[in-house]
Amino acid sequence: MTWLDELGDCCRREVPLGPLTWFKLGGPAEYFVEPKSEEQLGHIVNNCRETNTPLRILGLGANILVGDAGVRGVVVHLTAEPFTRIAFDGNTCQAAAGVSLAKLVLATVRRGLAGLEHLAGIPASVGGAIRMNCGGKYGDISTAVQSVRVISPAGDIYLRDHDDLDFGYRHCNLGGDLVVGAAFNLTPTDPEELHTRFREIWMYKQNTQPAMGDQSAGCIFKNPDGQSAGQLIDRAGLKGLRIGGAYVSDRHANFIMAVAGAKADDVRRLIEAVREKVRETHGVRLTPEIQIW
Repeated sequence: MTWLDELGDCCRREVPLGPLTWFKLGGPAEYFVEPKSEEQLGHIVNNCRETNTPLRILGLGANILVGDAGVRGVVVHLTAEPFTRIAFDGNTCQAAAGVSLAKLVLATVRRGLAGLEHLAGIPASVGGAIRMNCGGKYGDISTAVQSVRVISPAGDIYLRDHDDLDFGYRHCNLGGDLVVGAAFNLTPTDPEELHTRFREIWMYKQNTQPAMGDQSAGCIFKNPDGQSAGQLIDRAGLKGLRIGGAYVSDRHANFIMAVAGAKADDVRRLIEAVREKVRETHGVRLTPEIQIW
């Protein structure tokens, strides 16, 4: 019996990952683990390190393309109650890593606490949002982060403050640490005004991006050096470009859509085709924003 077998019913084998991602594509996880506590997660992380077992964290699946063959090793999904808590203490909000960012934003807006409303319409878990410092036209998540609770590769749990994380564009200095929760500093604001701003941002995204229910993973590429990746792709004449069951959105060129019967490899090949054409046309090498497993 291995240490994975000892995890009992929170560990399953060959679990399909496609249904858990926004693309709805990809194969299974060799081991799919839903830990029941931070301590158990620490045990899993440490054992993966000691046995050289690949470890990945699946959030809401909105920024991931899983390969058709699936992934070897362990995929952790933080769905247990300790990883889905939200708590308020005055102007501070504590949110666990598995909390939906949309749920967190709405909870803060309803309490009249400003600081996260600019993230309206971004599909992510809190843990994933912090790791990639998610954001958009109106700002990123780092502006509200006070501290982040993490688990080290050795399984130790500790706090890292905002300055230590060195937030940048779609990046923060987490290294091998895994997010298990975060504290946010928020500002009391007139609830009606805050809700109006939230709705304006939400509607802007609804009117300029594909519907959140479509088979897509959000923006595919990072914006290079202050330029818009979507505009570069559009100017290269790539809207509507299709490979297999994947195509570049006609509504927003930095989105790739998948249709019924698509393969993850269709998306992967389309990503490479778009990168190459933009490089030829504009001399710019686009960097994927999504994770490709």
